[in-house]
Amino acid sequence: MQQQYFTGTRGGNCPSVTFQDALLNPNAPYGGLYTLKNLPTFSKEQIQSFANLNYASLAKNIFQSLGLGIKDSILENALKLYENFDNPEIPAPLEKINETLYIQKLYCGPTRAFKDMALQPFGSIFSDFISNSSKEYLILTATSGDTGPATLQSFANKPNIKVVCIYPKGGTSDVQRLQMTTLEAKNLKVIGINGNFDDAQNMLKTLLKDENFKAALEQKNISLSAANSVNFGRIAFQILYHIYSSLQVYKLTKMPINIIVPSGNFGNALGAFYAKIMGFPIQKIWIASNSNNILTEFIQTGTYDISHKSLQKTYSPAMDILKSSNIERVLFALFGENRTRELMENLEKNKKYSLEKSELQMIKQYFEATFCDDSYCLETLKKYATMGIIIDPHTACGIKAYEQIQSLDSSIPCILCSTAEWTKFAPTLTKALEMGDLSDEEALHALAKKFSITIPEQILELFAKNEIHTQVVDKDLLPQTILQWL
Repeated sequence: MQQQYFTGTRGGNCPSVTFQDALLNPNAPYGGLYTLKNLPTFSKEQIQSFANLNYASLAKNIFQSLGLGIKDSILENALKLYENFDNPEIPAPLEKINETLYIQKLYCGPTRAFKDMALQPFGSIFSDFISNSSKEYLILTATSGDTGPATLQSFANKPNIKVVCIYPKGGTSDVQRLQMTTLEAKNLKVIGINGNFDDAQNMLKTLLKDENFKAALEQKNISLSAANSVNFGRIAFQILYHIYSSLQVYKLTKMPINIIVPSGNFGNALGAFYAKIMGFPIQKIWIASNSNNILTEFIQTGTYDISHKSLQKTYSPAMDILKSSNIERVLFALFGENRTRELMENLEKNKKYSLEKSELQMIKQYFEATFCDDSYCLETLKKYATMGIIIDPHTACGIKAYEQIQSLDSSIPCILCSTAEWTKFAPTLTKALEMGDLSDEEALHALAKKFSITIPEQILELFAKNEIHTQVVDKDLLPQTILQWL
């Protein structure tokens, strides 16, 4: 396919840009997001031929079909990073739990969370794209716990790149915080803010649009970019593992699959949505939420209303989000740029919007949703641990969706995206198993001993490191804090 161009989700005479442009400068006009103008659809024969490819070959074929225009050598370099995962051939392996449930282990990379699947190759491609640039780049990332460590790990010591990672103080697990605050590299800065993840993400989006901030960077010959899933470079790699898993399970079952995604910012779910549009054997994408169940309300009622909600802290903190950025790309794909702009402006102005009845029916062709509270999460962690299956709290929330699907149709095969390894949330597991109120380090060793499981070296060594990045600021002070560091 010829090189395809990207457009802004909110239109407005938005210039067409290449994948490289969208990756380096992800801020689309009118506060929108860059997205593909067209997605290819594949025939049954093409899909059958994809089913026999290994992960790297599948990635090359899909990216070529998407028309991303990435040079073979650059893509080759990026895909080589999967060789550092637990299984170099299969970076996101499937584990069969029973006849209808498969867990896709998306956490087999260096930071033990699903963000490595996209951010490891993303960092490589970004670096290659700017290798001949006379400018430096500042990459901003906001994190609820997993994006931060994965971004910092991917970009540490890369030339001509500086990274600022913003996280909500007290809003991550201790392991997640240590993965950020102990990283030694001169080009990295980690800043805690007094607030929650929505505050951190709003600051990121504000800074991307802030002309004064960008002008101050320009004076230092620095361009601004982002590593959150507002950047399509992330989404591109998240499409791949949904295609891969759906093909593997379809080969075994000969049935379309339900994909269950514990979801916060909706980037992971968006990848599955694109895979379904392209014709891969996905029946429905089930969104699993925690008590911050804004996505469940939206998919069930068509109304996205955060006007009366305040963010709740839960045992599944990566889903403690009320403003899910990537819903906007779904709206664009289904309803076009004008309607998307109208809806998003309503959200910004009134903190809510509502779909028409026919629009909600279109959403429901692709998505279903459910949620659970913390007590259900703890019960599920305990139930699966007694079966010898150790999962993290986000995966436990996904089990709620699986149980709901089973009550509707017990024959449908399901793939549950397991987004983080248990090691990131060990104290929550020990709480669920009534082993006491333990610190992260104590809980890790207690669980490893109880279940005879190995703690990855990169997690264990965190506790012997010094915390380098200890700065915490009010969000209003963020721009000047960043500029002072630069």
